[in-house]
Amino acid sequence: MVTAAIFFGINAGVTRIPMEAGLPVPTYTTVRVTLAWAAFLLIAIALDRRALRRPRGRDLLLVLLLGVVGVAFVQWTYNAAIMRLPIGIALLLEYLAPALVVLWVRFVRQEPVHPRVWPAVGVALIGLALVGRVWAGLSLDGVGVLFALGAAVCFATYFLVGEALTAAPVEPMSALQTVVWSFGVGAVTMNVLGGWEGVAALGREASMLGRLEDLTVPAWLAMTSVVLLGTVTPFFLYLASLRDLSSARASVIAMLEPVVAVVVGWLWFAETLTAAQTLGVVAVLVGIVAAQTARHVPEEELPPAL
Repeated sequence: MVTAAIFFGINAGVTRIPMEAGLPVPTYTTVRVTLAWAAFLLIAIALDRRALRRPRGRDLLLVLLLGVVGVAFVQWTYNAAIMRLPIGIALLLEYLAPALVVLWVRFVRQEPVHPRVWPAVGVALIGLALVGRVWAGLSLDGVGVLFALGAAVCFATYFLVGEALTAAPVEPMSALQTVVWSFGVGAVTMNVLGGWEGVAALGREASMLGRLEDLTVPAWLAMTSVVLLGTVTPFFLYLASLRDLSSARASVIAMLEPVVAVVVGWLWFAETLTAAQTLGVVAVLVGIVAAQTARHVPEEELPPAL
């Protein structure tokens, strides 16, 4: 889960290269999801053809939900949010997802959660607010806020449905089978919603921006990195980790992603990392450690089931 969050955080910087080359946001999302699906298909054909078996019954319904909401809509809503809101605000609202996951587990699934998870989520959210410098953008676009909150719901859905598929007590789907089919659904969804308009921009030479602005690479090469290192690898690792981590802990650990993105912005794009942001990084890490160490809980320490 930590490795996945690091890959996602680094990808936030790489994403800027094809976008600066002129690739429209909807087309970027369509290309990303579609090519990631193609990569997952090739991996399944080469390594484990059992992943190509069609899910049935309950699993099929969950895969459809995961593909539409957890793969396609989470990216579409987030991209729409950052076009209307400061990135820090958009990230903070999207990363309400861990709180939503904990609330769902406790009050809808009626499962006990370790009391330490609640302050862990709170500390991590405070840290994320410091990292995103939320005070720098208090005049908010209402539609942008709705998109960001939608992204939080979609992100929470990804963890909850992914856990239901890969950690089911009876015949769980493998992580590879789950991503093959959910990304297939996501690819169809984004081809309908996003399309391929402006994809010719991938044939241009693009600056690597920031401290590397004097260097250029083909835009398609940066997009290849987005697909393989920024999508295929972390999405697979996220689902694989849900076999051993609860969705509540996993979603808190995922908060490491925007922290990594801020550090990438500092190292690569020469963005300022203030003392408050540094304190926020520490707070997020404290929250993650607190959530992760709430692993083995004696029965008498758990709150009663509802």
